[in-house]
Amino acid sequence: MLFRINGLDTYFTMEGQGDPVVLLHGWGTSSQSLAGLAAALADSFRVLAVDLPGFGWSQTPPVAWGTADYAGHVQRLTQEVGMAGAALIGHSFGGRIVITLAAKQPAQVSRLVLVASAGIRPRRRVGYYVRVATAKLARWFFSLPGWGATGRRMISKVQGRFGSRDYRAAGQMRPTLVKVVNEDLTPLLPAIQLPTLILWGDQDQEVPRSAMEIMAARIPRARLVVFEGAGHFPFLDMPDEFCRTVKEFLRAGGAS
Repeated sequence: MLFRINGLDTYFTMEGQGDPVVLLHGWGTSSQSLAGLAAALADSFRVLAVDLPGFGWSQTPPVAWGTADYAGHVQRLTQEVGMAGAALIGHSFGGRIVITLAAKQPAQVSRLVLVASAGIRPRRRVGYYVRVATAKLARWFFSLPGWGATGRRMISKVQGRFGSRDYRAAGQMRPTLVKVVNEDLTPLLPAIQLPTLILWGDQDQEVPRSAMEIMAARIPRARLVVFEGAGHFPFLDMPDEFCRTVKEFLRAGGAS
């Protein structure tokens, strides 16, 4: 279903009956990545799964968005479709949005599930800054007049050599990616007073355990559960155990 919010056609699915639950996917995916979880929850809850702007079937924002822009968009969507006050489940990039909403609009949220959530800016080593500086210098140099198509090819090669996988694949969403990954949401964590379940797979190569431990320590009512043998998508790697854990948390009213 498409719904126009903030001038953007936004795709979502809704299924089930009961207390409202909203699912927010990770970067580079769509609501389809959470389809199994949505189906599992729909026997007990009313589940809204959203394609965030720029992903899946939803329109791309006309300018680079930050996490707060996405949070505002999701908040308005939930209000428009009667899902305000829902439990929020955010995977990776979706977790950034969940954190922002819970910290700044707590009356609009009942409880949280953060799945391999992004939002903690990692400590950068010297090598990172060397790669960034090299890429910027190369982009400047090959953008000088006279390079033309050759310069564009060289810039593309540099981006492929030094950019992350998400950066290389981001396309027109690249400015948004750069904007959100440089946001550190750590200061927001103590403001989250809602019951929070943090889920992470110990084989995750995208989000370090240290980030999950920071979230668990700084969100007052948070609990961390680790799935041994699961990676960045624990709901796909261990669907039965994952869904059971989430259902128990939601059915308990989010008690931590």
